Amino acid sequence: MKAKTILMATALMASTATAQQSDDLLTPERLWEMGRIGSATLSPDGNTLLYSVTHYNKKQNNSTSRIWQKNLLDGSRKQLAQGLSATYIGNGSRVAYLRGGKLFVGSAQGGEFKTIAEDVADYLFSPDGSKVILVKEVPMNESIAENDADLPKATGMVINDLMYKHWDHYVKSVPHPFVATFDGQALIDETDILAGEPFESPMEPFGGIEQLAWSPNGKLIAYTCRKKTGVNYAISTDSDIYLYDVTTHKTIKNLCKPEGWTNPDIKTTESLEAQSPNTREGENFVGYDQNPVFSPDGKYIAWTSMARDGYESDRTRLCVFNLKNNTFDFVTENLETGVETFVWGADSKTLYFSACWHGKINIYQTNLKGKVTQLTDEVADYSICQLGPDNKSLLVKKHSMSHPDDVFLLQLGKGDPQVVQLTNENKEIFEQLTLGEVKERWVQTVDNKQEQCWVIYPPHFDPTKKYPTLLYCEGGPQSPISQFWSFRWNFQIMAAHGYIIIAPNRRGLPGYGMEWLEEISGDYTGLCMQDYLSAIDDISKEPYVDTEHRGAVGASFGGFSVYWLAGHHDGRFKALIAHDGIYNTQQQYVETEEMWFPNWDLGAAPWIKTADGQMQKAYQESPHLYVDKWTAPILCIHGQRDFRIEYTQAESAFAAARLRGIPAQLLLFPDENHWVLKPQNGILWQRTFFRWLDKWLKN
Repeated sequence: MKAKTILMATALMASTATAQQSDDLLTPERLWEMGRIGSATLSPDGNTLLYSVTHYNKKQNNSTSRIWQKNLLDGSRKQLAQGLSATYIGNGSRVAYLRGGKLFVGSAQGGEFKTIAEDVADYLFSPDGSKVILVKEVPMNESIAENDADLPKATGMVINDLMYKHWDHYVKSVPHPFVATFDGQALIDETDILAGEPFESPMEPFGGIEQLAWSPNGKLIAYTCRKKTGVNYAISTDSDIYLYDVTTHKTIKNLCKPEGWTNPDIKTTESLEAQSPNTREGENFVGYDQNPVFSPDGKYIAWTSMARDGYESDRTRLCVFNLKNNTFDFVTENLETGVETFVWGADSKTLYFSACWHGKINIYQTNLKGKVTQLTDEVADYSICQLGPDNKSLLVKKHSMSHPDDVFLLQLGKGDPQVVQLTNENKEIFEQLTLGEVKERWVQTVDNKQEQCWVIYPPHFDPTKKYPTLLYCEGGPQSPISQFWSFRWNFQIMAAHGYIIIAPNRRGLPGYGMEWLEEISGDYTGLCMQDYLSAIDDISKEPYVDTEHRGAVGASFGGFSVYWLAGHHDGRFKALIAHDGIYNTQQQYVETEEMWFPNWDLGAAPWIKTADGQMQKAYQESPHLYVDKWTAPILCIHGQRDFRIEYTQAESAFAAARLRGIPAQLLLFPDENHWVLKPQNGILWQRTFFRWLDKWLKN
């Protein structure tokens, strides 16, 4: 079943035109000129699209976000304000948005907007607009002690427990959800839902307002929380879904623990009309449970759930909880991959969700009995924003390896759904570009399985010529090579520089079943590494691949992969680039902050020996133990605010290469984390990346 894109197809085929103009190629500067679409929502009548777009300024090294309103009846649009996260309130007569930590409210027709709250990280209005959840930071001194009051300028930190750092910051505060009444002019009766508790909601570092939800009648709030601190937090992914009674200002129920189900305060009048054979009760949820959403009738609540504690990349199942009789179903068990975004259908019996399968994220639906149906089948990545006000459509965003996000309306009904494009944010830029063709390629692995790869060819590709070729190593380690569009690891910009790229969905990536996904856990250097080599060897059979000029590049686990391949590639590669990668797994174990990650993926602590008295394989085969076999020039890149993988890993790899006489370069970003987010840093990253590759692969 293929969705029909009405206004434009985002995939652009390679041109074989004889006149090859350099000004039609993607550059770092053009990449950073593109508008990036953020929030998107429809007015209650469905006639207006409200969405935000962020543009970056290279010279000023900052960004500006604007709120746009598009009239879907006549196609006109106007700028409403500058800000992020714009939403309609209640009946749609007013709009709210965030800018600089301030929450503004004003008329949906435009005009002056009034500040109603400050120091706000995120927000969510109740369905009728009379109340609002505000996410704010509150002090927290569980792991880092508060310094003496007479030493206000002291910068030292007395640290007593783990999780004193997280992602890119020291944990001296945590986000709490506050609930307040909105009288149309101001907020009153602001109450901290987690008052006196040292826990966070939403959960850091990536959780947002999707981790909280209002009941349809505005009397209940469902929130996500992992009620742990210190070591207990560091080693566990066990988060739960809690219900908070707005009228009594009390948390009344933990939906993920049977002992939390005895509270009689939740009452509904009907149960499931036809329960699934898989309906169960009395079971603990011990993995990640997050992103709750009430059904429109208020009888059920759905959320994404992982089964195993300590495994952050377990399959995300869609759980539906019956609020009357405390039973629940997992309604996506027939699809052996994880749920991404989801919404309820208007009938409270259907859920629509996005999921990755074979390198593409498409839209599916399921009923309460777990009957899953695929709705779209495109070479693209979809995410769901909301159910359309007509209850017969989905507002979605879609991107691919050849185009960033735009907003679409997926029209549901009998037959194939149709996709209507609502925005075309970077039309003028893409009209000037020639992009490379993206092709699917299946490769046989060393154990006779099939590995899906994406191959991206240079614009104006000529099969009679030879091209330098890059092996792209994915991070995660369990994140898919779907049809993602990156503003750093962008395949089209690599292709525009004259490189063929092969990007294999090696062992450990989702969308190919649980066995394929989990063959990487505890075995970072096994079949997943052989999958990389199978991919580069397979594409190298083509006459257009210059086998004397091949490189390997990657970030995070991809960076680890490059460091490991540096000692095991048997002369395949003439240049390597590792960004934010693990060089020394033994050191990584005690340097990282989320300890459940190395406990699961590396097998155990390095001081815990196997039955034969040896270290776990991940430590025995750490990349740093094979530096004596390094031969290829290597560029090491790292952010010094990266607490997931410390920058000392890159410094160590760079020093080792230089001491061995291997050509090497180190690019450090003192103000970046695991990602590179600032415009000038991003452009420096791109320029350094290609200068290194061009030096070794084009001469």
